Amino acid sequence: MKLRRVVVTGLGALTPIGNTVSEFWQGLVSGQSGADDITYFDTSNFKTQFACELKGFDPEEFMDRKLSRKMDRFAQYAIVASDEAIKDSQINLETIDKDRVGVIWGAGIGGLETLQNEVLNFAAGNGIPRFNPFMIPKMIPDIAPGIISIRHGFRGPNFATVSACASSANALIDSLNYIRLGHADVIVSGGSEAGVTIAGIGGFNALHALSTRNDDPKTASRPFDKDREGFVLGEGSGCLILEDLEHAVKRGAKIYAELIGGGLSADAYHMTAPHPEGIGAIKVMQNCLRDSGLNFSDVDTVNMHGTSTPLGDVAESKALHKVFDNHLYSMNINSTKSMTGHLLGAAGAVEAISSVLSIQNGIIPPTINHKTKDEAIDDKINFTFNKAQERKVNVAMSNTFGFGGHNACVLFRRFEG
Repeated sequence: MKLRRVVVTGLGALTPIGNTVSEFWQGLVSGQSGADDITYFDTSNFKTQFACELKGFDPEEFMDRKLSRKMDRFAQYAIVASDEAIKDSQINLETIDKDRVGVIWGAGIGGLETLQNEVLNFAAGNGIPRFNPFMIPKMIPDIAPGIISIRHGFRGPNFATVSACASSANALIDSLNYIRLGHADVIVSGGSEAGVTIAGIGGFNALHALSTRNDDPKTASRPFDKDREGFVLGEGSGCLILEDLEHAVKRGAKIYAELIGGGLSADAYHMTAPHPEGIGAIKVMQNCLRDSGLNFSDVDTVNMHGTSTPLGDVAESKALHKVFDNHLYSMNINSTKSMTGHLLGAAGAVEAISSVLSIQNGIIPPTINHKTKDEAIDDKINFTFNKAQERKVNVAMSNTFGFGGHNACVLFRRFEG
């Protein structure tokens, strides 16, 4: 069968460097760091005392207090980003066939703060089981797409993808394929995460995964720098409205870009560490290119997973060499996690938005905080260090990898009709 083409017709973002898409993009282009001291809880006894929190976010500006109290923060974030994207798409909610609109959403953890607080309350109550009646629906990752569908009456495919930090990229790929195969005309897709919690910081500290640069948090996320020593935890949400091209053209929608391919793979190596030679990363990028029908030489830029961990950055850099050969030296490579921190399950969607906006605006956001060359990483690669660079972008790739060896890769192309 002939597969349908899929385009991006709406964007929504809630991030540590901007609470709307336009603010997020300005933060990226200007090289703004979202890292600062944690305000949500007392970090005195924690190894890491900073994160990339949202700034000035009040859920009651977007929904009534009664509704917001029934949701964990990760679901609140999903509502805000999806509302912005739906509005941006200018879909007529009165006339669209809601049986043909789906919601596929990613979250790596879901309601971690809800679970944490309920357990703490139970322990403080001498074992008396007084649990919030909304504990379970607040906690489960699939409540986010459920709430979005209830909010707007969308009755198409509806589920959550959970693959750690690859979750929302997985959601985009599933959405791409559901539309390609004719199961929906429009899918609200993306991801959200609210992991900056006692359990989140404590758990990642126990894994020795986080930077502990408490004296200088804004420079702590430094992908590809010799002195990197862990990622910076972030939070937020990203949403893309994906739509059948014919459906979008018929309603006169503006089109940001075309989503032309998605790839998946597994490292099959280790619970938390990447394969040292980047085998899973190589396969996922090759699978994505194969799915799109493009050659590696067609790609202009890659937004790398680039978390600022000692092992991960080297392995992914090796993978780029295997996939792109000498074409790598004519590309722009970057890691927006240097600014946003690592948004876990929301990372894939937020970074996909960055890729789409690079195509739209002809600008590659920088990889900030680079000071010292790492001999294990090829310095002839243009990592777009410290300052945004202008270039025409026709094809943009975005990588997202997760604990458990889950790898997802998406590819966007300039829409030419």
